[in-house]
Amino acid sequence: MQKPLIAVLLASAFVSLNAHAIDLIQVYQQALANDATFASARASLAVGRERVPQGRAGLLPTVGLSGSYGKNDSDVSQFNPTQNAFIAGGSNLRTNQYTLALSQPLFRWDRWQTYEQSKLAQAISEAQFAQAQQDLITRVAQAYFDVLSAQDTLESTRAQKSAVTEQLASAKRNFEVGTQTITDTHEAQAAYDLVVAQEFAAVNDLDNKRSALQAIIGTDPGTLAPLQPGVTLAPPQPATADQWISSAETQNYGVTAAQLAVESARRDISKSRAGHLPTLDLVASSSRSDVSGRSAGSGDTRNNAIGVQWTVPIFSGFAVTSRVRETIALEDKARNDLETTRRNAALQARQAFLGVNSGLAQVKALQAAEVSSQSALESNKLGYQVGVRINIDVLNAQRQLYSTRTDLARARYNTILNGLRLKSASGSLREADLVPVNNLLQK
Repeated sequence: MQKPLIAVLLASAFVSLNAHAIDLIQVYQQALANDATFASARASLAVGRERVPQGRAGLLPTVGLSGSYGKNDSDVSQFNPTQNAFIAGGSNLRTNQYTLALSQPLFRWDRWQTYEQSKLAQAISEAQFAQAQQDLITRVAQAYFDVLSAQDTLESTRAQKSAVTEQLASAKRNFEVGTQTITDTHEAQAAYDLVVAQEFAAVNDLDNKRSALQAIIGTDPGTLAPLQPGVTLAPPQPATADQWISSAETQNYGVTAAQLAVESARRDISKSRAGHLPTLDLVASSSRSDVSGRSAGSGDTRNNAIGVQWTVPIFSGFAVTSRVRETIALEDKARNDLETTRRNAALQARQAFLGVNSGLAQVKALQAAEVSSQSALESNKLGYQVGVRINIDVLNAQRQLYSTRTDLARARYNTILNGLRLKSASGSLREADLVPVNNLLQK
């Protein structure tokens, strides 16, 4: 009755553990809400969207109201020969005046180019935000699978430690009864000491990986849903690298932002050349001046005016010419930056494509190696029992099996991550692409 009860309790604990495990989608949703880098990108997008209203403002009329109020009291004493006396005089004035002025640009080429640049700036910020979204997906997936990989390494190390412990105990017993030499005991002890050191390193690495994930989602990740055993990974579609590279060279968000930056640099050249062009504005004003008090000039004066105002630049100390040369050089820089970004996007797509395909081949080879390593371990254990194998052979077979299992799990993770990087490089990575990856996890 005890064994079934223990089995039920263990099964209940396992189910309870999985019930509280969070998957990749849940971790990504936490990152959307808490990741500081993504929040910064969201704020930058809001900044970029305000560029268009600011650029448009330079083409719209400006209206201003100005005024003043003043008080002027003066006393004057003058001698009157007729009366043979001083006569007091002076003024007591109150002046209240205001002016309503309007100015509407009719021809200002630099302001038009600024408005066009503002639309490009908004588009650049949107492309950068889209790239930030893709980066968040890949960062979350990378951190998630880094934790799983560290957990696999720790579990494999502990399983190897358990096996080495049994082998060490067996070597000690055999030495005590005289069936084996002290060398077998020393070899088992050395293997045990090594795996203990590896366990400490694996625990530390797991803590670091969990901390890296916590920095993204802002909270302790808790228990993560692991990858299903024996999961089958799909190859990339389309299956040719050229299509992915072509997409990366044209649709990558970094390339898009660089293309928009080149167009903005062209507009900057035209805006600089506008320093040689005349400007024309429509101006209108309405003013009123109310003067009251003891003075001959008191009264109410009104004035309304409308007309056009033009300015023709003649010489500015070669400043405009210098700015034109500067913006031409900046446009050349933007073109080279675009080419660099395009080449990097193509390189990332090629590397990710090769990473997926080589990862699939590596997974297949490691699966076969795992079966072979398991068979080799069983054969060495049997040979050790009958005396045709020594202790070190069993230890090496155990080490090879656990190393193969760790490499197999890491190969699966890297293949999945390379698939996400491939879509990111081609500009096609979306949140929906996490769903098929999430379906590979144990629920």
